[in-house]
Amino acid sequence: MGTHSCEIGVIGLGVMGRNLALNCAEHGFPVVVYNRTAEKTSEFIVRDAAGVALRAGYTLQEFTELLRKPRAVIMMVPAGPPVDSMIQELLLFLEAGDVLIDGGNSRPVDTDRRGKSLQEKGILYLGTGISGGEAGARFGPSIMPGGPQKAYERVQPVMEAIAARAEGAPCVSYLGQGSAGHYVKMVHNGIEYGLMQLIAETYDVMKRGLGLQAGELHHIYAQWNEGKTACYLLEITARIFSALDEKTGQPLINLILDAAGQKGSGMWTSQEALNLQIPTPTIDASVAMRNLSGLKKDRTAAAGVLGLAAPAFSGDRRRFIEQLRGAFYAGMLLTYTQGFALLYRASQVNTYRLRLAEVARIWRGGCIIRASLLNGIGTACRINPDLSNLLMDEQIAQALITHCDDLRAVVQSAAAMGIPAPAFMASLSYLDSYRSPWLPANLIQAQRDCFGAHTYERLDMPGTFHSKWQKDRD
Repeated sequence: MGTHSCEIGVIGLGVMGRNLALNCAEHGFPVVVYNRTAEKTSEFIVRDAAGVALRAGYTLQEFTELLRKPRAVIMMVPAGPPVDSMIQELLLFLEAGDVLIDGGNSRPVDTDRRGKSLQEKGILYLGTGISGGEAGARFGPSIMPGGPQKAYERVQPVMEAIAARAEGAPCVSYLGQGSAGHYVKMVHNGIEYGLMQLIAETYDVMKRGLGLQAGELHHIYAQWNEGKTACYLLEITARIFSALDEKTGQPLINLILDAAGQKGSGMWTSQEALNLQIPTPTIDASVAMRNLSGLKKDRTAAAGVLGLAAPAFSGDRRRFIEQLRGAFYAGMLLTYTQGFALLYRASQVNTYRLRLAEVARIWRGGCIIRASLLNGIGTACRINPDLSNLLMDEQIAQALITHCDDLRAVVQSAAAMGIPAPAFMASLSYLDSYRSPWLPANLIQAQRDCFGAHTYERLDMPGTFHSKWQKDRD
């Protein structure tokens, strides 16, 4: 390969970057890679590049000179300042018409800012969500590009080739202008938070409430990963409960600290939902529980002060486990419902013009939240492209109604046993609130008018009103 011979460039040779580069090269697209640390680049080329069309650029000038024009560059660097820094360095070597792709989990507002700044220089910027982890990047991720359509057309053959497949179709689609791609990826991650918390709560109820051990949990989750509850997160959960620690021979899960980390995308989803006034309580609860899990020292001290004395489960265990599965299915549906409602509203406000059926389709393979129920969600969004909330679809509503009693039974049992189940509780409250034709918000209107003269609306006549709620003092 000579100068200007590479189809695409990859910057950043972390886990995702190097696997994405290999994925592109093995699909017949010559790739040039660059990493700030030249030793890492050299090691990658020597160890992994044999037999594939993969070259190294040890400076950004060398890197860009090896790309055909208009150049296409994928940045796989940490979100935030590192992205801005890399863009500034690259600007010395890019030209108008070149395509720059941010494949990380950048916040949509940052993507919009960068896109507008680069547009002034004639450079096309794609904010692209990539989901699937290490294995996905290597063998087929779900890809969510947003930005100028012309930019996507430059890299469309590459993205369609390297993406995961679902029923033969690539799990990639042009999503819309601006930060559409990164917004969809952000909401994907928010849904991911919710599903993980729901699964964690089923684990807690079965471990502490029913006294089940790792081997039993492995079989239950493997069974759940069939039919309508089948999803990637249950698949890996079953695998986790079968893993043994090499040093002790104990189930590895029992040796892991109960404090979960986060990188912010779940929190961004909650913040965006608050800004757009779209309720996402299951996702919000999952973010809060990650924060609570980090307070390990406080929780340990509080256990000594507050204690935890609650009755053990005394019902039919086999029936309860089936109810738990039904409740999980309901919780899954409600979590996706909240995410899709946010995408629908954001698409209107930000003029993304998202096709939600396409979002459901590209999430069916490669990504972390792939699940069998996305088939039904996709169908609902195709039948009604203007579906603002999935619960308004008759098929989805009926599937949910079937498991309402399961969800309520699990919430009641968890509360009775003193086992926290905030994601299940939030899901049930969301469902009961959304289907309630009356809510006590009239009292809130009255309170706001009473203490702050904020006015209120009436049922029997139009307009806004203010009342004198207490007599003048003597």
